[in-house]
Amino acid sequence: MITTSWAPAPNGGEISEKTFFGHPRGLATLFLTEMWERFSFYGMRALLPLYLISGGPAAAAGSQGHGLAMSGSTTLAITSLYMAMVYLPCMAGGWLGDRLWGPRRTVIVAGCVIITGHLLLAVPGLPPFFGGLALVAAGSGLLKPNVSTLVGHLYKGPDDPRRDGGFTVFYMGINLGALLAPLVIGTIGQQYSWHLGFALAAAGMALGLAQFVLGTRHLRGVHNSLAKPLKRGELLSVVRKFGLWLGAAAICYTTLVLSGHYTLKWALVPLSLAGIAIPVGVLLRIRRDRELDAREQSRMGSYVWLFAAAAVFWMVYDQGASTMAVFGAGSTSGHVLGFAFPSSWLQSANPVFIMLLGPVFAWAWLRLARLRKEPTTTVKFALGLGLVGVSFLIFVVPMAMAGEGAKVSPLWLVSIYLIQTIGELCLSPVGLSVTTKMAPLKYASQTMGIWFLAVTAGDSVASLLVLSGVDLSTTLVVAAEGSLAVLAALGLFLRRKRVDSWQPTAH
Repeated sequence: MITTSWAPAPNGGEISEKTFFGHPRGLATLFLTEMWERFSFYGMRALLPLYLISGGPAAAAGSQGHGLAMSGSTTLAITSLYMAMVYLPCMAGGWLGDRLWGPRRTVIVAGCVIITGHLLLAVPGLPPFFGGLALVAAGSGLLKPNVSTLVGHLYKGPDDPRRDGGFTVFYMGINLGALLAPLVIGTIGQQYSWHLGFALAAAGMALGLAQFVLGTRHLRGVHNSLAKPLKRGELLSVVRKFGLWLGAAAICYTTLVLSGHYTLKWALVPLSLAGIAIPVGVLLRIRRDRELDAREQSRMGSYVWLFAAAAVFWMVYDQGASTMAVFGAGSTSGHVLGFAFPSSWLQSANPVFIMLLGPVFAWAWLRLARLRKEPTTTVKFALGLGLVGVSFLIFVVPMAMAGEGAKVSPLWLVSIYLIQTIGELCLSPVGLSVTTKMAPLKYASQTMGIWFLAVTAGDSVASLLVLSGVDLSTTLVVAAEGSLAVLAALGLFLRRKRVDSWQPTAH
């Protein structure tokens, strides 16, 4: 809601200032940018596994054909790897926004890349499909940290009392886009035309980008600022290193193609390994940095534990869009109380629960804090990890019921998504907060990217398991993953006093 408030003018008078729910007017611009970007992203994500298996033995009976007819295992590997690659470029996106292009220009470039990617997905054929996936992942990684940075810049420092509320409003935009996307893009794509669905995702991002360009005048002039401008010598060094790696990869893959040895695994396996190696390498580099003092070193020691717990959490949680989505397409009845709907709608369950339960959790943590009974960060992480493990142990039940080809109620998956959402609310917002608190000052500008690398690591492990021959869609593997998460949660809980003692404040 846009309203007008009054603010002091430099000459002692008053000037009118338009606000958005009591926040700076620029929040409306960023709210809509992120809402439309998430609309395009979650719409495409809801279609991705269904399009990959369409025409194959794991396809949903009610879906239209003309997909890629891939096996269930290949579908799970590609979907997991895609979600890992979305978050891998976040550090590069933050770096470009801070040092080279500025947040506004980086968001515009990212939006154009995302639109191009979705349009390529709308073109039939494998080459444009994989090219489109790569562009959407890269663009999303570039856009996400810069939009979040711009939200922070709207306020007058970290002590502005409206700041936390502004991020809450912004977070609602994310989940509103995620809620609507499967209902609109999922329905069109799954039941009428996959490629029209992908084109609608491009249209969503185009709307978000257009209103961002028109609305940047409300961003207080910070959208073009560079936190630390890149010097010419540094830029040449970065371009040279990037060019060398790109040239080496081009030579390698050209050789494989010309010799007839290239298969899809030559692309998937190196990317999965990179998704694990890069997060580990970043953490080791920071942990071993001799410029950090003893307090910063101890904080990073605690953070490594929390990061590992988050990686296990996301490895299981993100299978809601892969393993569980494939199960929902092929093994659920597709109707509740006589109302039929496409399986892609199940992807709206999480954002619905987030929007309903998010304010409840915010109130509950505040209430417990006032009573001096709020769980520590480590306990919240253990609780979130344990819940996602329990959700997969419950998932075994409908999987066993559908073992003979029977159809189970989609309410099984809805209940599992509910448990996972509660776990997410215990871990994800807390993870963002503790990352900003515990990151060394030297790496302050990279904190968002560091946290997102936990998602990359977890999803890359899932992809690598599939590529090594592990079938994530079997009851035995699902039970093993759930048990691993529960055991990891128990181990973290038992070590909570040690981990908490390394943190800035342990209550």
